[in-house]
Amino acid sequence: MASDSEKIIILDRDGVINEDSPEFVRSSQDWKPIPGSLEAIARFCHAGYRVLVATNQSGIGRGLFDFDDLAAMHDKMRRLLGELGGRIDGVFFCPHTPEDHCQCRKPEPGLFLDIGQRLGVDLSQVLAVGDSGRDILAARAVGARPILVRTGSGAELEQEGGIDLSGVLICDNLAAVADELLGHRV
Repeated sequence: MASDSEKIIILDRDGVINEDSPEFVRSSQDWKPIPGSLEAIARFCHAGYRVLVATNQSGIGRGLFDFDDLAAMHDKMRRLLGELGGRIDGVFFCPHTPEDHCQCRKPEPGLFLDIGQRLGVDLSQVLAVGDSGRDILAARAVGARPILVRTGSGAELEQEGGIDLSGVLICDNLAAVADELLGHRV
């Protein structure tokens, strides 16, 4: 069982760490970090957080890219993070399409439950950063503390509503989340 003092943050990928695309991020060439996101992850690592990624990747189920392409994207993310002294402690992904009605595709809580089980942690002590209603709902379903970023589709969600955002910390981007939770850089 993880200690009560262990700090964990779960990040969505597309729209939080890297630029999202309506045509899907399909390759490592398409994978482009949002300015400041990798530095924010490195800051979380240096502050003692375990950083995990929980991401829907239905492009696999749709046949738009394969597991090797996904691995190449994550290798690029890890390499760039390593250059900044950061790391990702685990990537959990759902390869299914919405039509599969699986339990791992957010807003279902399966990815979060898997993380909690594998790490042996109480998810109510975990932070979860996303840019969509699916991310917020999945975090709430397991009792995690949801945080919305305005990058990706977060600004649209904030403006249009659709889900209750009361009690949700809202920040411009992942760098602003790090500033809010870790204190501003000097």
